[in-house]
Amino acid sequence: MTRAIEACIFDLDGVIVDTAKFHFLAWRRLANQLGFDFTEAQNEKLKGVSRIQSLELILQWGGLTLGEPEKLALAEQKNDWYRDYILQMERGDILEGVEDFLTELKSRGLKIGLGSASKNAETILQRVGLMDVFEVVIDGNRHTRSKPDPEVFLTAAAVLGVPPERAIVFEDAEKGVEAALNGGFFAVGVGSPDVLGHAHYVIPGFAGVHFETILEQIGAQALAM
Repeated sequence: MTRAIEACIFDLDGVIVDTAKFHFLAWRRLANQLGFDFTEAQNEKLKGVSRIQSLELILQWGGLTLGEPEKLALAEQKNDWYRDYILQMERGDILEGVEDFLTELKSRGLKIGLGSASKNAETILQRVGLMDVFEVVIDGNRHTRSKPDPEVFLTAAAVLGVPPERAIVFEDAEKGVEAALNGGFFAVGVGSPDVLGHAHYVIPGFAGVHFETILEQIGAQALAM
């Protein structure tokens, strides 16, 4: 039995824009300042993880134990560096195919939301010119529980007025897909099936992707508007 889809909710980093490179540069700069290195492979493990939890993992990898005040100060320092990088972003930083896909959703009358662990989501959306596309933005300033807890997506769906079973979540992180599934959403992975194979459907990116194909693959249909 098919279910009608009323909304799509997107993660930000790695789905709408690629800010992983900026996170990597900022975290590596912090690790180097603390006396050790930080690799791209380690950076991949931080996808969908909150800032303070990411810092705790990095300190663990570096063999350091610090008090809460020190950790908060370091997390803030990293964010300052990261914001310096993202303030240079522009429309060209939107991932290929994303704008066309969002336009297609709008033309169908679907509601569009964003659910991200980032506390800089609104800044990024403003820089790349997509702020007005999203009817709701739930970021790290508006939720407290990290993925795979579904809080961020459930909050976005509630604000949109759509039940989870009538919404699709687009995620590039394993924990993000788990969060969507835990919340009762359809989950579409953006990336590799080897990592995101537990999603209802996986796409490599949005280039050339049409919403109708996704509906067919997940066994759903668009709600007639």
